[in-house]
Amino acid sequence: MANTEKSSLRKGFERARDVHPVGITGKESPSDIIERMFPAYVGRQERTAFELMRRSSQADVCTFLTMSGAMTPAGLHQSCIIPLIERGLIDCLTTTGANLYHDAHRVIGHRIREIDPNAGDITYRLAKIIRIYDLGFREEVLLETDKLFSALLLSPDYQRKMTTTELHWLLGRDIARIEDALGIKSPSLIATAYRYGVPIFVGAVQDGSIFLNIVKLKRLYGSDFKLEIDVNDDVFEMGAMQHHCFGTLGKKMAIWILGGGVPKNYTLQGEPLLDQILGVPTHGFDFDVQFCVDPVDNGALSSCPAGEGHTWGKVSAESVQYGSMYVHCDVTAVFPWLTYALLSDARVHRKPRRLYDVREAAVENLQREITKRRKKLLETVKFDLPKAPGKKAAPQKKKAKKTATAAKR
Repeated sequence: MANTEKSSLRKGFERARDVHPVGITGKESPSDIIERMFPAYVGRQERTAFELMRRSSQADVCTFLTMSGAMTPAGLHQSCIIPLIERGLIDCLTTTGANLYHDAHRVIGHRIREIDPNAGDITYRLAKIIRIYDLGFREEVLLETDKLFSALLLSPDYQRKMTTTELHWLLGRDIARIEDALGIKSPSLIATAYRYGVPIFVGAVQDGSIFLNIVKLKRLYGSDFKLEIDVNDDVFEMGAMQHHCFGTLGKKMAIWILGGGVPKNYTLQGEPLLDQILGVPTHGFDFDVQFCVDPVDNGALSSCPAGEGHTWGKVSAESVQYGSMYVHCDVTAVFPWLTYALLSDARVHRKPRRLYDVREAAVENLQREITKRRKKLLETVKFDLPKAPGKKAAPQKKKAKKTATAAKR
């Protein structure tokens, strides 16, 4: 038995890929470099991630991209995310309010510059220069951007309750108009998402300067300012989008995770919302590609690999076995290179799916699924709550029986 097992293992080993890269000549294509020159360690993680991204793109999979960290100040949206959207490779985006806020700086003519992170923060503060590690911009950039969003948010179209996708669709529409009026050639992320029908979710919407301006406007205008974010509908809508992709369209789903954080879980939790909470069958994401610097042994969500996510029902078993990779790296060091390799292949191109255009139909469809399961779901709200020990109620005195004479009176 031992010899048979040993022989089987040896055969598997002999079929494994040989580590023997050839010398780089400078004539290779981007995909050739990644496929042939990255045989080990984080390099191999990068190669596997690229292969999965390419496979999911060529297979017409619905792709959900999450992005945390200060990626728009770093320009990652301009170099990578916008080109991927324009090629139809991103169907839904989840990010932070901060990324969308900083996205607007360049629209109104402000610049973000490379600075020395060790020059002294007290000096930067005196000069009124805001620092994000090795990036910097003047304090008035924030003040001007606040004015922009305040003016937009006061418009009549915003005076109602809405989800984050609706808020960002309106902002994208209005910023797209500004870009057109100013003749801006390098579009913003939010305007590009609007133009291509890509819904933008922000899980912790209250954690960012766009919402801080909403707080200001509410205090200034009171009941006349009616904008509210419906977080209940927002979470439901994420589940509806995923149900639409695999339930209505019959597509597999991929998640590309840039940096972890709230955007990662806010997107992944759509699956347990459907299966665990609402009783609507699902199977999790089919492809799971992550780029994050966090170690996997600290218990944090940002570092949670696909296998751990599978135990929660967020990722399919097939994804864990054949369709997932955790790349331990800084997103900005790797993702531009992978985007270049991916887009250098002319075959990697899809018609935009425009999920935002079907959001209402997707929500209605999921609601019908819940209505079908209403009787069973009502059983999930019952629980015998333990009663705290307390004093016994004092016995009540018995009322004296009325006499016949008293009754007549």
